[in-house]
Amino acid sequence: MEIITSKDNTRIKNAKKLYKKKNRISSYLIEGQHLYEEALKSGANVKQIFVTEKFADIPDAILVSDEVMKFLSDAETPQGIIAEVSLEPASIKPEQLSKLLILENVQDPGNVGTMIRTADAAGFDGVILTAGSADSYSPKVLRTMQGSHFHLPIFLENDVQNLYQRLKNQGITVIATTLSETSVDYRTISQPEKFALIMGNEGAGITPETSVTADILAHINMPGQAESLNVAVAAGIMIFSLTD
Repeated sequence: MEIITSKDNTRIKNAKKLYKKKNRISSYLIEGQHLYEEALKSGANVKQIFVTEKFADIPDAILVSDEVMKFLSDAETPQGIIAEVSLEPASIKPEQLSKLLILENVQDPGNVGTMIRTADAAGFDGVILTAGSADSYSPKVLRTMQGSHFHLPIFLENDVQNLYQRLKNQGITVIATTLSETSVDYRTISQPEKFALIMGNEGAGITPETSVTADILAHINMPGQAESLNVAVAAGIMIFSLTD
């Protein structure tokens, strides 16, 4: 098997470009054996695979040197396998689903990945990211999701108020987390048959427009002295409370 030893190889340079969002038009990169196996199990279209000697037995893999793998990898410690996967548009619209998580301007990639993974674990049907949220195909989000994007559709929405109205028109209850005079303890919510849970920005929370549009405003009581919860922790509490 021929081995690529130059970082200037055209194939390597083109793959490296996929770490930038503007270049992820039709594909993106995943790294590590676990994500590669999740891609195969989900039936994703794997366009090409770069491996070091450790994974040289993978069919149709492109063998690269350790130095080239280090150049191509976004991780501090390369795992020896990177695959290019096709970006496939969702075959369903969000308003056709019944258990949705909406991340409104959540900017930290770790928080975004953790919440998508939590929604997946709780059996949600889909996740919607507003335009102000972290890119779901960035390396850090992908590492944190651990393959959950292969299990449920992730949508990007620019016009969120239009989205909320579409959801409500389909009988989906819109629940937003916020602390206000009109919010209720999340434990008092009767679980709707169909719902969309909105988690807001780490610092600013949900937008004023969303607080008016939502059917239910909910908060998590905190008997201690901490001012607030990390948004991903709060999302975990809310997500599983709505799927009990």
